[in-house]
Amino acid sequence: MEFQGICHKMHADLANISMKDEHTEQANVQYSFVLNKSVVDTPLSLGQHLEILWTGHIYCTSCGKKTPKSYAQGHCYQCFKTKAECDMCIMKPETCHFHLGTCRDESFAHRICFQPHIVYLANSSALKVGITRISQMPTRWLDQGASQALPIMKVGSRRLSGYLETMFGEQVADKTDWRKLLKSAPEQIDLLSIRDELCLEFEEQIEAISDEFALNMEFDEHVEYMEQQPVREFIYPIQHYPTKIKSHNLDKTPHISGVLQGIKGQYLLMDTGVINLRKYTGYELIIRTTV
Repeated sequence: MEFQGICHKMHADLANISMKDEHTEQANVQYSFVLNKSVVDTPLSLGQHLEILWTGHIYCTSCGKKTPKSYAQGHCYQCFKTKAECDMCIMKPETCHFHLGTCRDESFAHRICFQPHIVYLANSSALKVGITRISQMPTRWLDQGASQALPIMKVGSRRLSGYLETMFGEQVADKTDWRKLLKSAPEQIDLLSIRDELCLEFEEQIEAISDEFALNMEFDEHVEYMEQQPVREFIYPIQHYPTKIKSHNLDKTPHISGVLQGIKGQYLLMDTGVINLRKYTGYELIIRTTV
């Protein structure tokens, strides 16, 4: 089969959700291509032969204009410099400057930044702390290739979640080692115990940050502990992990092919190498699949 369109990150969904034990929920992850912002009906299957061809065209996923280069995962330079979703505070939420009156788009802030967020622990290549809008559970974890995840706090704004993430970052990393992620499944971690230890260790700092944000009468930015949340475990469709990581680069080699051996995060694991499809958001691709 052949499909052509503007690439977006793969759509991940959960199947066979069940309780592994009283504290752990387990599910299988399923993937589909997304082209032109629509999910391709044919799901990805292990063992199929894939061909991915970049036509040489890139289109801004915000304004739709053709662009010679992609910025911030699929934007033209003009949108990169002006759109709120491309501002530095998206990458570093603790630097949010809405309260200073300098937000690029206040409607975006109300729609995205001042929505309930969670602070979570995850196990991808190792233990990490992260944040996401509550509406992005479990998408954020699946995009990162997390094998385990546990929400620990719910807060009222992205900026507040960023402050808490930075605080926990004194003890827990906030990055994923993508090479380690693709070499093997990580060892299981007792996220519940780590959550309890961190919340106890940072109890005074959490209270101080919460009190500071409570002074904001315009938005409800309180901190709520999520003590009843189960640990989520995700099983990715992988037949074989690569013994050596070789990364495909469409900018250098616009036509790649291979047998699909696994999918994790936004990476396709083929017998010829791995490719992060999210990196090529906005690229016009032709994708061919054969069994």
